Amino acid sequence: MANKPATESTDPATTKMLLEARRAGLETAWDRFNKQQPQCGFGQLGICCRNCNMGPCRIDPFGEGPEKGVCGATADIIVARNLLRMIAAGAAAHADHARDAVIVFKEASEGRARSYQIKDDTKLKALAAEYNIPSRGERGGAADLANALLSDFGRQQGSVTFTRRAPEKRQKIWERLGIIPRGIDREIVECMHRTNMGVDNDPLHILLQGLRTGLADGWGASMIATDVQDMLFGTPSPKRSEANLGVLREDEVNIIVHGHEPILSEMIVEAASDPEMIRLAEKLGAKGINVAGICCTGNEVLMRHGIPAAGNFLQQELAVITGAVEAMVVDVQCVMPSLGGLAACYHTKFISTSPKAEFPGAIRMEFSEDRAAEIAREIVRTAVENYRNRDMSRVVIPREKSECMVGFSVEAILNALGGSPQPLIDAVVNGSIKGIAAVVGCNNPKVQHDHGHINLVRELIRNSILVVTTGCNAIACAKAGLLRPDAAREAGDGLRGVCESLGIPPVLHMGSCVDISRILVVAAAIANRLGVDISDLPVAGAAPEWMSEKAVSIGAYVVASGVYTVLGTVPPVLGSPVVTKILTKDIGDAVGATFAVEPDPSKAARLIIEHIEGKRKALGLKV
Repeated sequence: MANKPATESTDPATTKMLLEARRAGLETAWDRFNKQQPQCGFGQLGICCRNCNMGPCRIDPFGEGPEKGVCGATADIIVARNLLRMIAAGAAAHADHARDAVIVFKEASEGRARSYQIKDDTKLKALAAEYNIPSRGERGGAADLANALLSDFGRQQGSVTFTRRAPEKRQKIWERLGIIPRGIDREIVECMHRTNMGVDNDPLHILLQGLRTGLADGWGASMIATDVQDMLFGTPSPKRSEANLGVLREDEVNIIVHGHEPILSEMIVEAASDPEMIRLAEKLGAKGINVAGICCTGNEVLMRHGIPAAGNFLQQELAVITGAVEAMVVDVQCVMPSLGGLAACYHTKFISTSPKAEFPGAIRMEFSEDRAAEIAREIVRTAVENYRNRDMSRVVIPREKSECMVGFSVEAILNALGGSPQPLIDAVVNGSIKGIAAVVGCNNPKVQHDHGHINLVRELIRNSILVVTTGCNAIACAKAGLLRPDAAREAGDGLRGVCESLGIPPVLHMGSCVDISRILVVAAAIANRLGVDISDLPVAGAAPEWMSEKAVSIGAYVVASGVYTVLGTVPPVLGSPVVTKILTKDIGDAVGATFAVEPDPSKAARLIIEHIEGKRKALGLKV
């Protein structure tokens, strides 16, 4: 029997749309999750292997069946290899995203992608200096910078350039362990090689390669994507917007951009404001064109343009079920294959734009950088002309939406602090802010929708812990009103005072998944200012509802960077006590941080609070 909607989400808009979906006989992720019960116990423990055709092999966790696979691999080896492959896939997703962004930047700098301009010259000059590229007049080094950035993907020797941004003490730890990433693509390829049948069979050795690959993502691919997108589209600064399904409008053309790469969505935003497109919409009876976002593409246009967020990962199907979406425009990552069949039940055009991603039932309108503006206009026109096919009797838009303040890039945070991290450091030292927690990640139907996110964040800010957030957690916080300055009333006295004096929320929206790299930059800046390592700081990370392989890569680089991290859903490692012990205990001796797993957000908050208090005590700060 399916769960009742009220037990499946804490968000009333989502609950209403689940009731509407079931009334209409439409299937969503929650229904498919329920149909999968009970899920494969071997898979959940991570003790099944399909890495060659002698299997698939599975290890009996109770010791009554096979203890080794056909090749002789134990549960420890199988679990470690499976985890490494997850990290490789997640890092590959971020690397491909970053590479595409750099290629557009290169083509723009060479005048071949004329729809794009370089909007942040300050960041361009800073990055050029970081790569030792001489300035040759205005934007003269842009093409050389693009080539230098691309070299970090295929680098065979040395190390990924941005790892030098980490504190020197952290770099020495990486060097001692042999996990400083050489090249982004090289580390991903080595993961696949090591996990091929008959190569790496030591769990610790396998997991160290996982950390190195994660670092190639966090201090390489994701950091590159963030900086390049800032140069192309502008570095985010605080702005106001709204979030939740209530941002959709009954009397306007609704276009949703969904996925993770802003290369197209930036052009969609521009095309939707074209007077010609607006006149066409009005001619067809609409009052205008409304662009809204879902997932990290939504976060990208939210933080740069104030484009409202219609929802996070688990709300993508529900947006279609409102009956008010003329076009769901997707690129890559976190896009459910179910959308094509669902869109066919409504008038919604499901438009796939990436040459890398084909979806059942999608209309292909493949995007290319050299025709970016033209293709974006075609997509917007398709959506506008589809407005006349909307059945108004089927439109069900929840009223729920919340105001939010978004766009806290590193530069924006420093600007709010007067240009230096010192006021933030002072607030931590004097105890007004007890510590900083990065709460990030996906939604997962194993967890009541948004419950883990919101309850963990609320408990942290009540204890005067400043929260920085990205991805689907950021959208969950936006919907719950935690990204408004007046949310400071929910914070502890110290944090509340800091927020009220600066006019900021107690939860700072820092962007999309790749923008977790911004959090690393802030942590490194604070550690450098204090002359300590990141692992010495009163900071922690959490992913309360994670589901994606990208989250596994993120977790690897966050922990490898020295940040204690609490996961809210259980990773597939419990079939190996050895791997579990390495990740939750032994790895702390090597990198100064470990993983913990705690599904209960209140208990997870307590783990983070105790960790932060321990770090404060070690630094001689008042607890």
